[in-house]
Amino acid sequence: MKTTNMEDIDKLIKETLTQEEAKFYEGLEEQNVIQMLGGLFQGKNKWIMYLMNVMTLVFFVLFVYCLVQFFNTEAVNELIKWGIGSIAFLLGVSMLKVFAWMQMDKNALMREIKRLELQILSLSSRITE
Repeated sequence: MKTTNMEDIDKLIKETLTQEEAKFYEGLEEQNVIQMLGGLFQGKNKWIMYLMNVMTLVFFVLFVYCLVQFFNTEAVNELIKWGIGSIAFLLGVSMLKVFAWMQMDKNALMREIKRLELQILSLSSRITE
């Protein structure tokens, strides 16, 4: 029943919008994870995402290297050094991924805010008529 209400609301909004506004509204629909990932590489800050992905790859390679060295050594001091290195690089990869997910969430929130702005504009124009 909830889906029907949302579909009815969307239909009502589209009816009150101009053709250009309706096209813009269509672009604000919910996205799946693949589309949200693609959205990270659009806009004026896409260079940061490219840099962060390169750094994630570098950190992951260094993590694997530290892990291999950890399993190839027998000295306790070396085990501690390689183990701490492994943890540090894995933590770096994790933090960069959390940042990417936060950006995806921010983009989804911005889309919803734009939808709300468009709905308010549509309703206010309807009230003034």
